Amino acid sequence: MKTLDLEVITPSKAAFSGKIESITVPGTIGNFQVLYNHAPILSSLEIGFVKIIEAGGKETKYTVSGGTVEVLDNKVLLLVESFESPEEIDVKRAEESLQRAKERLSKSTSEKIDITRAEASLKRAINRLKLKGAN
Repeated sequence: MKTLDLEVITPSKAAFSGKIESITVPGTIGNFQVLYNHAPILSSLEIGFVKIIEAGGKETKYTVSGGTVEVLDNKVLLLVESFESPEEIDVKRAEESLQRAKERLSKSTSEKIDITRAEASLKRAINRLKLKGAN
């Protein structure tokens, strides 16, 4: 099968670099898949899962917390806020984050709470727990 070059960069590290057969990303208006000879595209990404099928067929899923994807000439570039494999996810920490976000949102009418930030924190925690299979 023909391959694409993938590079994933977060603010703290180069998270992935290699040959892939396909990638599925959480675009702003829905998930979409990129295969060899995909049309050029630039899209924003939402909180969700990235599914990568590497050259050779190995499939791996990661969580992302938003960012952008660029596809051009069989090269895919993801610039994302976070990129985590199931092994990198701390279930206890994600559960604590989920609880804090729920508490903040339940107090949103009685206290001055940044609802958008609390909702994003809730989505990230749920996303991590889903990938880890701990939901």
